[in-house]
Amino acid sequence: MTDQSTATRLWGGRFSAGPAEAMARLSLSVHFDWRLAPYDLAASRAHARVLARAGLLNEDELQRMLAALDDLEAACASGEFTPTPDDEDVHTALERGLLERLGPLGGKLRAGRSRNDQVATDLRLYLRDHARTLAGQIVDLCQALTGQAAAHVDTPAPGMTHLQHAQPVSFGHHLLAHVQAFLRDLDRLADWDTRTAVCPLGAGALAGSSLPLDPAAVAQELGFTAPAANSIDAVSDRDFVAEFLFIAALLGVHLSRLGEEIVLWTSQEFGWIDLDDAYATGSSIMPQKKNPDVGELARGKSGRLVGHLTGVLTMLKGLPLAYDRDLQEDKEPVFDAIDTLDLVLPAFTGLIDTMTVRVDRLAAAAPQGFTLATEVADWLVRQGVPFREAHEITGKLVSRCVATERELHELTDEELTEVSPHLRPEVRQVLSVQGALRARTTPGSTGPTAVAAQLEQVRSALAARRAWADTTVVPR
Repeated sequence: MTDQSTATRLWGGRFSAGPAEAMARLSLSVHFDWRLAPYDLAASRAHARVLARAGLLNEDELQRMLAALDDLEAACASGEFTPTPDDEDVHTALERGLLERLGPLGGKLRAGRSRNDQVATDLRLYLRDHARTLAGQIVDLCQALTGQAAAHVDTPAPGMTHLQHAQPVSFGHHLLAHVQAFLRDLDRLADWDTRTAVCPLGAGALAGSSLPLDPAAVAQELGFTAPAANSIDAVSDRDFVAEFLFIAALLGVHLSRLGEEIVLWTSQEFGWIDLDDAYATGSSIMPQKKNPDVGELARGKSGRLVGHLTGVLTMLKGLPLAYDRDLQEDKEPVFDAIDTLDLVLPAFTGLIDTMTVRVDRLAAAAPQGFTLATEVADWLVRQGVPFREAHEITGKLVSRCVATERELHELTDEELTEVSPHLRPEVRQVLSVQGALRARTTPGSTGPTAVAAQLEQVRSALAARRAWADTTVVPR
């Protein structure tokens, strides 16, 4: 063990004195980038092995180095080793820990790498790892939605456009519409991972290395598909950060949209669902209140996710190549995005899984607002009436209902014929919600058979994404 009498710095030989306190405070990042420590240590092990293969560490030094890195990782995990106020960043802190364990040998690990390629590698590893955790949480939510959808394939509900009653739909079909959006988020994460699986380590500060290193071997050990093709791009590229934040922001928008519907559905005016007490809150002054806070918080937190994307894009837009210190501002937004989603997704999953669907309220609301009007128009088309004319006839039928404050099925046979001789009594066969649902047989539609087929497709897609989420990014 070596007693470090002065603060560890990864730079300083050029300087006659340390930084001013204000400069040190501005430069400090260890208070938020410390979460990269496990990934930095994994990259350090891979780098140590490459240094050994290059003849820059002998076998004994390599084994001591690897043992020290393992010990340091265990100390970090247990909390025995933590950053100090003098550690500028995660790299500085970990080098201090290595020097404490190895003395001068610990300084050999810095050969052939820079904080520029280190941090780019660490952040890619961190995000690829957490993207899989995030994907697993999205799958959990989708499975909760799918479970409710399967229970309500035959539950009619008023489908809406412009928030106005439009046509009857299966409530299960409506829930699966949200699942489809989340499946696209899962697809985007997997696509993003393919582009992000490029290893910057070996790029150095920006120009690569004159040492006989093997970036391809490092990339393979760390679970990347290839080393970076251009050392300048390797240290300056943050497309993977911006793209991840876009996926997080769009996921937040999808959660917000579902949250808005939960708020509506639990209102007195809708009354379509009841929330379990575990996923609602009350009022400090009104004893009767039961508030849909999960939906509201999901709706609100989507704003910070969109803000993080906007902030990073704005930070990146004017940077010259290669590395600039502005890039330090890439981490807090992605860390907060992950933390935010880690709060919202499990709560939303629990809410969906435990909510009670008011089938009676949904069924009663399904035909209201003349939602069967399109069924009448389609029936007329099947009788040979041009749709333009069928549309006009049905519109007049609705006008009569509005004037007399009745629903379509409440009109007499005589009144139907008065509107149009094409409206024979047989039209009543389509003036039922269940009949309207059964008539929707095309793929992707709201009929029971089509919804059942969609459920099978969704379950298959979720199983594939669960398998991806369970993969390991960083081999030990």
